Amino acid sequence: MNRFKAKITPYLFIGPAVILLLIFSFLPILVSLAISFTDMNLSGLANWSQINFIGFDNFITLFKDEVFLKSMRNTFFYVIIGVPAAVISSFVIALLLKFVSDWMSSAFRVVYYLPSVTNIVAIAVVWGFLYNQEYGLFNYLLSLFEINAIPWLEDPLIAKLSLILLTVWKSNGVSMLIFLAALQSIPKMYYEAADIDGANRWQKLCRITLPSMRFATFFVTVTTVIGWLQFFEEPFVMTEGGPLNGTNSMALFIYQEGFQYSEFGYGAAASFILFIIIILATVVQFILRKSDEN
Repeated sequence: MNRFKAKITPYLFIGPAVILLLIFSFLPILVSLAISFTDMNLSGLANWSQINFIGFDNFITLFKDEVFLKSMRNTFFYVIIGVPAAVISSFVIALLLKFVSDWMSSAFRVVYYLPSVTNIVAIAVVWGFLYNQEYGLFNYLLSLFEINAIPWLEDPLIAKLSLILLTVWKSNGVSMLIFLAALQSIPKMYYEAADIDGANRWQKLCRITLPSMRFATFFVTVTTVIGWLQFFEEPFVMTEGGPLNGTNSMALFIYQEGFQYSEFGYGAAASFILFIIIILATVVQFILRKSDEN
């Protein structure tokens, strides 16, 4: 009896978490996959008899939909530009905070972390003023140097870059704390031995700091890539996908199709494509991680 209790006790502890994971993570994925093969919409939600199985029609239509293809290209643009910018900037901030005094490091950690926990609507109000083409602070500062006003949110390419700048600023806090914790966990004896050997700061950075932070860098990179592939809040509140769908992302497209136009089957198909892309991106990063270790 005691042996049975010892075996079942761990499952009792992890059981509630596993049940919640199944209900709120895996079950919605299966439901979304099933819906993606139907023409389910608002009327079908009210009367299930109106839902028809249409096979792969939604997926075929998606890859002919110029708006979806544009949102996919925009998402890849966000990932290609945003991920390196977010990872490198947060690492640089953590590295700088390591070399300042304790009270200054604590103060700046709060300053950099605050945007991460601030409501996106409040951030959008502030940055909307900064980006205003006529009265915004950024264009006012440019006018002091006699530079023409920049259409921060009116030109598709500039609008994407503007959203990337906003998101990098907003998300730096979490990654910065992870990098800072990894930096503080590196044994000081490594740096002391390097000082004895006459190594300069650049050599210590390349030979000690960066190799010792591989796991933290890998974790931050994976989570950052997933976050940028699910890019939604910033284009939703700042541009609503405009101008001319120039800032639309796959996540925003899914929201528009599923909740604004009530095309649940079509939106579910798009969400499953995004799910596959996220899985593939994560698997590729794990494969690259293993190849580096070998």
